[in-house]
Amino acid sequence: MQIRVVSDQPWSVPADVLAVPVLAEDPGPADAAVLAELDRRMGGTIAEYRRLGEVAPKPYHSALLRGREMAPGWVLAIGAGEVGAFDRLVAYRLAAAIERRLAGLHVSRLAIWLPSTLAAAGDAGSMSATDLAMLVTRGVVEGEYDPALIYRAGSDEAPPHLDELVLVVPGADVAPLQAAAERGAVIGEGARIARDLANRASNDVSPEVLADAATDLAKAHGLSIDVIGPERATEMGMGMFMAVGRGSDNPPRLIVLRNGADGARDARGRLLALVGKGVTFDSGGISIKPADRMEEMKMDKTGACTVIAAIVTAKRLAPDLPLLALAPAVENMPGPHSTRPGDIVKALNGKVVEVQNTDAEGRLILGDALTYAERLGATHLVDAATLTGAVERAFGKQVTGAFGTPQDWYDTVVAAGARQGERYWQIPLVDDYVRDMESWYADFQNSGPADGSLVKSGLFLREFVTRPWVHLDIAGTAYMRRATAWAPRGATGTAHATMVELALEGVTGA
Repeated sequence: MQIRVVSDQPWSVPADVLAVPVLAEDPGPADAAVLAELDRRMGGTIAEYRRLGEVAPKPYHSALLRGREMAPGWVLAIGAGEVGAFDRLVAYRLAAAIERRLAGLHVSRLAIWLPSTLAAAGDAGSMSATDLAMLVTRGVVEGEYDPALIYRAGSDEAPPHLDELVLVVPGADVAPLQAAAERGAVIGEGARIARDLANRASNDVSPEVLADAATDLAKAHGLSIDVIGPERATEMGMGMFMAVGRGSDNPPRLIVLRNGADGARDARGRLLALVGKGVTFDSGGISIKPADRMEEMKMDKTGACTVIAAIVTAKRLAPDLPLLALAPAVENMPGPHSTRPGDIVKALNGKVVEVQNTDAEGRLILGDALTYAERLGATHLVDAATLTGAVERAFGKQVTGAFGTPQDWYDTVVAAGARQGERYWQIPLVDDYVRDMESWYADFQNSGPADGSLVKSGLFLREFVTRPWVHLDIAGTAYMRRATAWAPRGATGTAHATMVELALEGVTGA
C-alpha cells in the first residue's frame, strides 16, 4: 500500500472514497469551514444526517454518500463521538472501522480527512498531529486484516486491499506527518503478523512450525535466531519448560531472536527482552480443561506470536537497535509422559517447584524463559501471556492486567502503551499471598487456592526475575469472540504496539 500525506482540501483529492469524521459537537473554526464546504458541495446531506443523529453521536456509525462537485467519488461520513472522549485508542479504532466499513466494496484508493480538532482532542491535547497520522495509518493497515483469508483463497466480505491511502491534512507541514504515517503502517503490518500466527489452528502450528515461522522471519529481516530443542533444554536445566513440553508428541522449542551483537546495549543503556508464552494448544494437561471453549486454546500461543512480530517490527523501524525476543513454545497435552499434579521439577535458576496444577503451565515455561533472558544479558524484561482466566473475569476483553517491579519500570512500559492507545491496569504484587503457594516438598507450588489467583500468577513469575520486569496478562484482550466495528473476531494483536513503542525508546535515549 502506498501512503501519502497531502495538505490539500479534502474535496480536491482524487479517491474512490473520502472518509469524513463527524464529531458530536461543532469542531474548531477551521474544521467547521472545511466541513461546511464539503456539505455545500453535497447539498447539505452531511448536516441533515448529523441533525437526524445518524452519524455524529454514535462512534464508528457511518453512512456512505455519493460525492458531488468533488474529486472523491464517494464520501463515508463516520461518527467520531465527542471531542472530550476522542483519544489515541479511538483514533486507531476509528481508522480501522473506516477500512472495515468498506468490506466487500471495490475500493483501491482511500482518503481520510484528519480535522485539526481531533489532534487536539482528549487527554488535554496530548495527542499531536503526528500521533494522529501514525495511529490512523496503523488503524487502516490493521483494519485490512481478515483471518478468513488464512485458510481460504478469498472472501466477498473481506475489507478491500488498498493500493493507496491518502491522509488529508489541509495546510499542514507534510514531511513529519508522512514519516509518522509510514511508522504507523509498519507497526500495523507487524500486528498483522502476530494476528496471523495466533489465529492459525493448532493442527497447523506446532512448536516446531512456530519455530520455523520465526526462522523465516529472522532470515527475511536480518535477525539472529537460536532454536533450543528438548535435548538441549534438558541439558541446560530448564526443568519447568520441559515439564510442560514433554507430554506431547510435538516436542517443545525455545525460540530466541536477537538483534545486535552480544553485549550490545541501546541508547538508554538497556538490553530489552520481550518474552511471550507460546502454548500452541492448551488442553490443561492432566488437570484437563472443560470442553467448553477449548477450541480457543489455539490462542494460548498469542504472547509468543506477539514478541516474534514485535522484534521484526522494531528491526524494520530501527535496524541497529539491540533487542531480544524469547518465545517458549510447547503443546500442553495429557499423555504417558505428561507431568502429573504433585510432580517436583527444578527451574533453570535452581528453584524447586511443585506442579500442583498442570493447567498453570504458562508460568512454568515463562519462568525458565525469563531466567534465560537474563543470562543472555537482558537488563529489562517485559513478558506477554494469555496466563489466567481470572484477568478476563476481572477486566473483560478491553483492558489488559499488568504487574511490574520496580514501579518506575512499570510506569515506563504503561506509558509506551498509552502512546499507542493500549490500556493496562496495574495488579498489586501482594506478598501476603505467597504463603498460599507454600509446598512441603519444594520451594513453592505453581498454583494455590483460587482466591487471589491473579495476584499469585504474578508472584510466581517474580521468583524468576532479578531485573526490572513487567508482566502483561493478555488472556482477556488477546482475542475477541465476536466482531466489532473496528476488528474481526479472533486475535487482536494487543501488546505488539506497546512493545515496539517501548523498544524504540532505546534508539535515541530520549
